[in-house]
Amino acid sequence: MIETLSDVDAVLGDHSGLSRTVLEYTLEMKRIVDSAKVPGFDTTSWEPLARLVVTDAFVRVGPFKDEMTWPDYVAFLTSWAPTRHWECSFRRITEIGSLVFLELEERSSPGDSAGAANSQSVYEFDGSAKLRRLDVYLQMPMPAPPN
Repeated sequence: MIETLSDVDAVLGDHSGLSRTVLEYTLEMKRIVDSAKVPGFDTTSWEPLARLVVTDAFVRVGPFKDEMTWPDYVAFLTSWAPTRHWECSFRRITEIGSLVFLELEERSSPGDSAGAANSQSVYEFDGSAKLRRLDVYLQMPMPAPPN
């Protein structure tokens, strides 16, 4: 089992096809989020991910059924990343046709999500192996009831 996102590098050789593309996307996301603390970080910093995406047809559906186009998603990430530390542990990846299911345990701080959340992201690719849809599902601990 992979213990940290940095260990995902070690399993790249074990995967091919769209599964490998998703692992590369995840590693690139981590690199970009980490670089967001450096002056000069802006929307152009996401260009390495854009190479893997159908940017004019992309849809990301978040855990609250919020839909974003690629420009919306880049704007969201650009405002989110500079104030966050994000890491995750790899659980499993499954590829079926043009879909890849990636399961992670994600950790992000600061903020309410400082604890761990289990995520499953469904990556849908077009015929040229470019990402066209990303659906994100989360499991988080239930907050304690107020006293």
